[in-house]
Amino acid sequence: MQNRWDHATAASFADDLAQCVYASRLLGSDPALVLHGGGNTSVKIEQPDIFGQPQTLLYVKGSGSDLATVEAKDFAPVRLEYLRRLTTLETLSDQQWLNELRGSVVDASAPPVSVEAMLHALLPAKYVFHTHADAVLAITNTPGGTERIREIYGDAVIVVPYVRPGFPVAKRCASIFAAELTPQTRGVVLLRHGLFSFGETAQEAYEQMIALVQQAEAYLAGCPVADTPVQMPDPAAPLRHDLAALRQAISQAAGAPMILATHNDEACLRFAQRPDLATISQQGPATPDHVIRTKRVPMLGRDVAAYRAEYERYFAENKDRANFELTMLDPAPRVVLDPSLGMVAAGRTAQEARIAAEIYRHTMEIIAQATALDSYQSETTAEVFDFEYWELEQAKLKRLGRPPLFAGEIALVTGAASGIGKACVESLMARGAAVVGLDINPAIESLFDRPDYLGIRCDVTSEEQMIAALEQIARTFGGLDMLILNAGIFPPSRRVDAMPLAEWQRTMRINLDSNLILMREAHALLKLAPRRGRVVIIGSKNVPAPGPGAAAYSASKAALNQLARVAALEWGQDGIRINSLHPNAVFDTGIWTEEVLQARAKNYGLTVEQYKTNNVMRIEVTSRDVAELAAEMCGPLFAKTTAAQVPVDGGNERVI
Repeated sequence: MQNRWDHATAASFADDLAQCVYASRLLGSDPALVLHGGGNTSVKIEQPDIFGQPQTLLYVKGSGSDLATVEAKDFAPVRLEYLRRLTTLETLSDQQWLNELRGSVVDASAPPVSVEAMLHALLPAKYVFHTHADAVLAITNTPGGTERIREIYGDAVIVVPYVRPGFPVAKRCASIFAAELTPQTRGVVLLRHGLFSFGETAQEAYEQMIALVQQAEAYLAGCPVADTPVQMPDPAAPLRHDLAALRQAISQAAGAPMILATHNDEACLRFAQRPDLATISQQGPATPDHVIRTKRVPMLGRDVAAYRAEYERYFAENKDRANFELTMLDPAPRVVLDPSLGMVAAGRTAQEARIAAEIYRHTMEIIAQATALDSYQSETTAEVFDFEYWELEQAKLKRLGRPPLFAGEIALVTGAASGIGKACVESLMARGAAVVGLDINPAIESLFDRPDYLGIRCDVTSEEQMIAALEQIARTFGGLDMLILNAGIFPPSRRVDAMPLAEWQRTMRINLDSNLILMREAHALLKLAPRRGRVVIIGSKNVPAPGPGAAAYSASKAALNQLARVAALEWGQDGIRINSLHPNAVFDTGIWTEEVLQARAKNYGLTVEQYKTNNVMRIEVTSRDVAELAAEMCGPLFAKTTAAQVPVDGGNERVI
């Protein structure tokens, strides 16, 4: 843990709130302190009300914003004295408490108030920072956690037993702070939850946080985690079929398609291969709020049915703790620990799977360190259940709208660096899919910077590279649901009597043979797709209506069309549907070079502009037009359609 306060940079953050923003970003950029929206910060600012009367506002980080990238607009200004007065009440229901929090905000455009705002209000210092430091959790999450914290810090910190968030923890802290808070107090440790630091300047509060965590790290250094041996799997051993089968089972338990991200690095494998894994991993999360992302415990091995039954038992045994009717959450695991797979994280989106993985990666470190210190101990099952089924969390579920059409599904698009392929990637992502783009162009790798996109540079004519790409897809997202076969070339215009064999064969390799390889290798993954596999072939108008000078292109696309029809016959029993689109004159694609465009127009005795709208509707067809229909053909509107051939050409007289 390093003190990264930079005086020159801090000086550019002029006012009190800006100073809080700077310190927040320093804290948020260290995953050993906070993860994914965790932690919160605040500053108390004197600011007159609309009548010019003096008042103190607590600017507290809004719920859901990320400390690492927080801005001034992400802080909610609330009436300080009003929050403090609320803690004098004996009881408040969750809904009453939430209403009062919202009512204390003085800016209607502000983000939702942090659920821990009242704790910030109770501490008198100007700046208050809260993190979930791994080092502190590794100490509090042991049987003697309270005694160890007191041994480390003495009277410099106040220790608060775990209490469920909301009004209960604020009420408890108000009582403890009133009795124990002194001018010498440097921080507050909430057992199995986190650490508070504070100061009259942002720098003081930040450096106090760093110093407190450093003390915890120094204590843990006396009990290092043993560097146990790990059995690394053969990196060449295929996992894609196993992962797709696991994803299918988890998706069935979840009631919806899920993304699976596999992490088989040395750290994950070492933890998953621990001989005491069945004990240490089943105690519970590092803090109860992690249950929302990771479930209470991970699944060990691959028996999804057993995990589901255990979760249903857990719900049945605890549901009567609530004073309102509960809706059971899906019983699918969010984290899987397997000695040969390492850690597999699941989520309804790629981002959810990424968050679950990062949280549990830190949980593994906390568990290992706590075990080296003594033994790992989470909060009670009842307390974790109460957070998982907190009234406010249940209310969120009722407010959730329908997920995007392809949420949790994975699509693969070939020839995705430009034109129709790139447009297909965009259309599929817009519908919620995680999308993989293949292309020989290295630009494919950086086409989009987002967790639901994977770009792989790949020569589609290489069987070895195609298989490696499918393996990478399965390890990144878990399997495959949709396949858009778009990669292709349009060679220079040549008459049949002048056709070089090498050019003919190259066209066939790219436009036909590569698609056979990919369809053959993808079949087993598509067969395991939770909602059944879908394939869309980007064909051509030249299939039903070839043109002069395009023998190699027309023949390759016609052969691909026949391949698709045969596959539709064979794969129908697996629930896989295959349909073809036949675009014509889509000029914003890579195959339409100026040379090709002029040559084709000349063949028809047209100018380039006339050629672009040479259809019965006199309209130009774009890549997005084709992509949108390709995406829809993977959706429910075409659920009972296979082997269809649909023109996307504005109406071509020869086709009609």
